[in-house]
Amino acid sequence: MEGYKTKFHGVPVKRYCQTLDLRDNPQLIAEYRRRHGRDFIWPEIPQGIRDVGILEMEIYILGTRLFMIVETPPDFDWDSAMARLNTLPRQQEWEEFMSVFQLADADKSSAEKWKPMERMFYLYE
Repeated sequence: MEGYKTKFHGVPVKRYCQTLDLRDNPQLIAEYRRRHGRDFIWPEIPQGIRDVGILEMEIYILGTRLFMIVETPPDFDWDSAMARLNTLPRQQEWEEFMSVFQLADADKSSAEKWKPMERMFYLYE
């Protein structure tokens, strides 16, 4: 197994880890993956993520389970950033479109769909 490179931001970062489940349908999962590819994601979506102050966002998948890592500056305020993200161009449309693939209500925001995970272990001091 080969690991994944991470981006060095030059400053300390805060990390958020979240999870969300997809519908158990191989065709929908394949389409969900395709829609998150660089050639198919709507450009307003990654731009909005950057505009609210997120430095990096990664989504991992295993079966129907998604795991997202978000890196932000230390002074980042999650609630205010997500409230702002929810108002940016095409964000609501994207959330409604993605709900076809996700086990979440179509009228929920990204912050309401993705559930924070509790860190129960870490190695560094």
